[in-house]
Amino acid sequence: MKFRITHTTEYQYTADVGRCYNHAHVIPRDVDRQRCLKSKVNITPRPAFSDKRQDYFGNWVYHFAIQDDHKALSITAESEVEMEEKPNVMSLDFGLTCRDVLEKLKSEKHSEILLAREFVLESPMIRAHDELRNYVTNIFADDRPFLSAVKGLTEKIYKEFSYDPGFTTIATPVMEVYEHKRGVCQDFAHFAIACLRSAGFAAKYVSGYLETLPPPGQEKLVGADATHAWFSVFSPGEGWYEFDPTNNQMASYQHIVTAEGRDFSDVTPLAGVIFGGGESHSLDVGVTVERIG
Repeated sequence: MKFRITHTTEYQYTADVGRCYNHAHVIPRDVDRQRCLKSKVNITPRPAFSDKRQDYFGNWVYHFAIQDDHKALSITAESEVEMEEKPNVMSLDFGLTCRDVLEKLKSEKHSEILLAREFVLESPMIRAHDELRNYVTNIFADDRPFLSAVKGLTEKIYKEFSYDPGFTTIATPVMEVYEHKRGVCQDFAHFAIACLRSAGFAAKYVSGYLETLPPPGQEKLVGADATHAWFSVFSPGEGWYEFDPTNNQMASYQHIVTAEGRDFSDVTPLAGVIFGGGESHSLDVGVTVERIG
């Protein structure tokens, strides 16, 4: 299964920007179920400098600097990815129990476990909390298969939380999302990770794109897609498994991964500094995901 992704970000400023320095996570990374076939990033006005590198987490980061005066900035990333089409039919009712996972994370010294322990720790946007540990105590019973419990958490968030694009911002704290049980995909991913880490498990934030299927008999609406977020959990000896609480499912070939990190702050689509620009600016973001084969 192949997809073409076009991700455009446009800024309009009320005054000239003299210089800007930015980095972007807009190039899909290679993971077990995904391969990025090609990608390019077009920027207007033309950068004085640009470069691509892999960051600490293995994500592709595109750096660029513009040193000419400008009142508008446009960044368009075009990529093609190939996804594994195998159906997700694995049973979640087998494998390590929740007790097994906690014991292995604490005691074993295998390199994959040592690396995963970083994702048990708090991060800039996600803090452990006793209330969140209590929220999932019954779900993560000692003898329950761990991945079955994670699916239970995913379903609980899907049923108890309302999708509300106007309620939160990128800076809304996890506990505020929990209090009101409202938010968007980023909030639900952060909340799930906070619950898992509060209970002692390793979980990371995944940013990317989701193909949106049209209603029967209708054509796909170009531009109806947006950036998406979900989470991944670690089971020692079994690997990382991705879950999408916004849609109450495990990630499939329709979930295209751009970047992985501790939380949103590690994988921000675009971040940087500007000199000038006036008192305000407008931002327009568009994502199109097309199936091409």
